[in-house]
Amino acid sequence: MKACRSTYVPVMGHDIHVLEWGDPTLPPLVMWHGLVRNARDFDVAAAHFADRFRVICPDTIGRGLSSWSTNPDTDYTLPAYCLHALGLLDALGVETCAWVGTSMGGLMGMGLAGTEPGKARITRLVVNDAGPQLNEAAIERIRAYAGMVPEFSTMAEFEGFLRLIYAPFGALSDAEWRKMAETSVRRRDSGKLSSHYDPQLMRVFAEQYTPLDMWPIYDAITCPTLLLRGESSDLLLAEIAAAMTTRGPKAGLITVPGCGHAPYLNTPEQLAVLDGFLN
Repeated sequence: MKACRSTYVPVMGHDIHVLEWGDPTLPPLVMWHGLVRNARDFDVAAAHFADRFRVICPDTIGRGLSSWSTNPDTDYTLPAYCLHALGLLDALGVETCAWVGTSMGGLMGMGLAGTEPGKARITRLVVNDAGPQLNEAAIERIRAYAGMVPEFSTMAEFEGFLRLIYAPFGALSDAEWRKMAETSVRRRDSGKLSSHYDPQLMRVFAEQYTPLDMWPIYDAITCPTLLLRGESSDLLLAEIAAAMTTRGPKAGLITVPGCGHAPYLNTPEQLAVLDGFLN
């Protein structure tokens, strides 16, 4: 595994943790994770691209090693995340970049690429199993597991929990599951193990989420766009994915076999798809 650089960047009063891979003079590639995940999900993909890109993998505030918000009702929202992303690009000296976003990271990519001032910043966009309209039944499923903050006595128990709820990610090796557990855990005051994210972010999600309609924003995207959909995804329905190929940027669509929501971007076959688009 290639080495990465770990930095902490002050943005709008937050301390955002960023992992960077590759030579800083290479073209920037931002990879942004899903709702309650973190930057370490992209370790395999980032190492794969590090010889061609300056790969930038942030932890969204409230996740991973980034700071937790003292104003969660304002900060733990999609518009705020997009503003944080723009501030992070400014702080890192990134004028334009390619963007790969999984789930929430894909919604952020669409939000930036379809509006000003982000529109001028995103040169190529990969949306991994997200869309301008989401299946409400899947949203309820995500609320059910992400709203829980269970505690575990051992890493084996915690890893088993992750294997269960993230089975739709697809084929992960035992080593990848163990690393996911070790990079997704925090020890609470009780000594028990729990997930790394701020429970307040899911409270905000549960209270503020309304059915999504980002079609006007999606229709305004002009940069080349690639859409990945897990073949059994319950979040991005097949008919919505198909509509995304005929509207706005007319995204190229790749259906990823053996995955639901969302492909983990860790296999040679999935990385080859990204190679073909990003190169």
